Amino acid sequence: MGIDGSVKGEVLVLIGRRIRDADVDSIIVDYIINVLQDDTFDFGKSGENAYEALGPLLVEAECVADDAEARWVCKKLAEKFYRGSIDENKLSVRSLAAPVRMSEGLRSSEAAGTAHHEDLLPQISERDQAKLERRRKKEERQRRVYYEAHVAAADAAAAGMAGLYVTHNTDGDANVPKDIRMENFSISMGGRELINSASVTLAYGRRYGLVGRNGTGKTTLLKHMAMHAIDGLPKNCQILHVEQEVVGSSTTVLQCVLSTDIERTQLLEEEASLVDAKKSANDTSSSKDAASERLAQIYKRLEQIDAYTAESRAASILAGLSFTSDMQVRETKTFSGGWRMRIALARALFIQPDLLLLDEPTNHLDLHAVLWLETYLLKWPKTLIVVSHARNFLNAVVTDILHLHGQKLVTYKGDYDIFERTRAERLSNQQKAHESNERTRAHIQAFVDKFRYNAKRASLVQSRIKALDRIGYVDAVVNDPDYKFEFPTPDDRPSGSIISFSDASFGYPGGPVLFRNLNFGLDLDSRLAVVGANGIGKSTLLKLISGELEPVSGTVFRSPKVRMAVFSQHHVDGLDLSSTPLLYMSRCFPGAPEQKIRAHLGSFGLSGNLALQAMYTLSGGQKSRVAFAKITFNKPHILLLDEPSNHLDLDAVEALIQGLALFQGGVLMVSHDEHLISGSVDELWVVTEGKVSPFHGSFQDYKRTLRVA
Repeated sequence: MGIDGSVKGEVLVLIGRRIRDADVDSIIVDYIINVLQDDTFDFGKSGENAYEALGPLLVEAECVADDAEARWVCKKLAEKFYRGSIDENKLSVRSLAAPVRMSEGLRSSEAAGTAHHEDLLPQISERDQAKLERRRKKEERQRRVYYEAHVAAADAAAAGMAGLYVTHNTDGDANVPKDIRMENFSISMGGRELINSASVTLAYGRRYGLVGRNGTGKTTLLKHMAMHAIDGLPKNCQILHVEQEVVGSSTTVLQCVLSTDIERTQLLEEEASLVDAKKSANDTSSSKDAASERLAQIYKRLEQIDAYTAESRAASILAGLSFTSDMQVRETKTFSGGWRMRIALARALFIQPDLLLLDEPTNHLDLHAVLWLETYLLKWPKTLIVVSHARNFLNAVVTDILHLHGQKLVTYKGDYDIFERTRAERLSNQQKAHESNERTRAHIQAFVDKFRYNAKRASLVQSRIKALDRIGYVDAVVNDPDYKFEFPTPDDRPSGSIISFSDASFGYPGGPVLFRNLNFGLDLDSRLAVVGANGIGKSTLLKLISGELEPVSGTVFRSPKVRMAVFSQHHVDGLDLSSTPLLYMSRCFPGAPEQKIRAHLGSFGLSGNLALQAMYTLSGGQKSRVAFAKITFNKPHILLLDEPSNHLDLDAVEALIQGLALFQGGVLMVSHDEHLISGSVDELWVVTEGKVSPFHGSFQDYKRTLRVA
């Protein structure tokens, strides 16, 4: 059935007025028309297929008044364009590729599509079931297309950012940007407004901690700043957002950092060339004189830009980030993603941009490197904005807090603890002012209502009405909804030591022995944190406990009744980002009732629209909660957590601490988050030189041993 452009005209005749009156988004109108003009689309004799595909969207977008009018519109379209049945291999029902809610903006088709399909299932035949399955596959392909487009757009944006390199001022401090004022700016993403008419001033030389709930737009704000996409950012202000790892190549780690100083590199290359030229016997005396003069200029400039100390400065930064001397001369392609992120951080610290933007810089660092970074940033001479979930890191580093809340940015002086106290006091005062305002207004309004029609009191009533206008309103405090991490309680409870190691040793094939003679046990009352340097084997230890790896000697006993849940960055990275949390969980646990899955997602704060939102639109912390929901669905006895606080905001870390405190099972975590460890475990294990041994003392005591070392 071929359908020409007359479909558009007919649609506009039938519902054009409503489209104009409701101010329907052009994206929706174009989508409806494109569906109807598709050659494979069958309206149905009475418009039933057109209604099935588009009816809910027409109503929801206010293109029609109600369901009855939607059916009438679809019937009229069918009367004009229906040409009989189509090839059975073509779909007779067209699914929505991108359903739209006017109240929520664009979102994944999964939300409307899944619920719509469930409503249809009891009423369809086997033939229609097969068509429905084909339709679902088509929707899945469409979701993948949307996701790939999202990734391509993100890559293009990153590629469009100017490369940042060490700059050496020649005019003293004349060109150094000072305070930055961004006024009345707004940021939207995916049809959702994240920041609305916000204003903020960044004072030169201050260190800001950017805090706010997951999904409020912290990372998006940093990206927009890095692209100079906000008015008020000076064009000559060098901004560096440390977000992506360094691309692996044959360049050494040290040279990768040094190469950011382009002027130094070029001067050294020119120097070597001139020295070689002077040695040439063919050179004339005049050319040698010119070369000598140019060399003198080069040496003077190299001294001005401190070029001769660059290598030692770069090596010092890398050493602070735990790169040994041998590691610094290895090729970058030999390192994992976590180590390449450290190289990216080292480059940023070496460049010293005018505005440095760090997004969760401690995620890829061990505790020793975190302590070094704290000390290094305390001496940072320019402006810094850092997003971090680590409360103690923020307290140590920042001078101010930028709070992103309610689509606004509010600046607070002091570290995170001071911010919490100041904000709590401000909110308390606001609530008291609101209550006082309400009492005063109620008292005046009662007088007005009582004497409104009393002629003798008319002047008094008028004065009270004017007083109400002068008093105005004080907004009530709107608190964020509480985060939830409700780990399910196991139905059964194995007794005694459910995991035990006896003289167990382990090493990867062809490599050295990582662990020797491990002897320990775990039970449902274990509350442990494993600490130690990166690369020492902490994550490997978790894999040995879970059974993902087996020792090369010795014995390991695991109770056949024990269920273990393992959380790692691998689980977050392994999510199908083109899917929704609800559909993803349904695929992971086929046959599980949808209501049970929804309730479980809700126990980790993924209720309502979040459960129906494409995961590539979720923040890092929200994706982590999807991973938590997946690994705990079968009610584990033991939680093995590898850096569980990465990407969680500070409120979510607090909720995680509370959830772990209430969990009726064993917990073993690898983490360097002092606040998380202090609040959720009661024993430390230190991994050193192939051994795992208890540490007798608090986490503060352990930090002191590192500072001394």
